[in-house]
Amino acid sequence: MTAETNASGEVPSHGSLLLADDDNSFRQRLAVTLGRRGFEVRAAASQAEARELMRSFVPDYAVLDLRLGDGNGLDLVSELRALHPHTRVVILTGYGNLATAVAAVKEGATDYLAKPVDPEDLITALLAQAGERPLPPAEPMSADRVRWEHIQRVYELCDRNVSETARRLKMHRRTLQRILAKRSPR
Repeated sequence: MTAETNASGEVPSHGSLLLADDDNSFRQRLAVTLGRRGFEVRAAASQAEARELMRSFVPDYAVLDLRLGDGNGLDLVSELRALHPHTRVVILTGYGNLATAVAAVKEGATDYLAKPVDPEDLITALLAQAGERPLPPAEPMSADRVRWEHIQRVYELCDRNVSETARRLKMHRRTLQRILAKRSPR
C-alpha cells in the first residue's frame, strides 16, 4: 500500500481544489498530478477566471500563483477567505521573498512555497494539520539571496513602486527593474 492509496487500493478523495496559475504547462501538469492524488481540480489561467470559479463552487483547497498575468494572487487570497473562510490556501511563486510570504499569511494563506514546487511538498502543505510546523531549512540563505530578500521587502513596503524603491535603495531604477524581473537566487 502506497501513500497514494488506501487499504482497498483506491485513491482517497481529499476534496475540491482551485488552482490558479498563468503558466499553462505548469498548471496542466500540476492539475493532473493533484487529480491523481485525490483532489477534484478546477484550474484557472488568470485572476478573472479564478474569481469566476470562486463564485461557482466552494473549494476545500486553493493553490494560487503570486503573479498572475492580470493581477496579484494575494488579492485572490483575501477575496477567497471572505467568500469561503474554511478554504486552505497555499501560495506558489517563482519570485518568493520574505515580505510577500508575510503578506500572504496575513491575508489568510496557510502556506507559501517557491517554484518549482515538489508535488509532495505541496500536498503536505495542503493536508497539514493546523499548527503543524515545517522543518527548518538544511542550509542558510546565500548572501545573494539575503540581498534579494531585502530588495523585495523594500519593494513591498513601497507598494511595489519601482521608482520609490530605487530611491530608497539608492540604486538606478533600470538596475532595480532587472533585479525584480529575475527569479530569486538559491
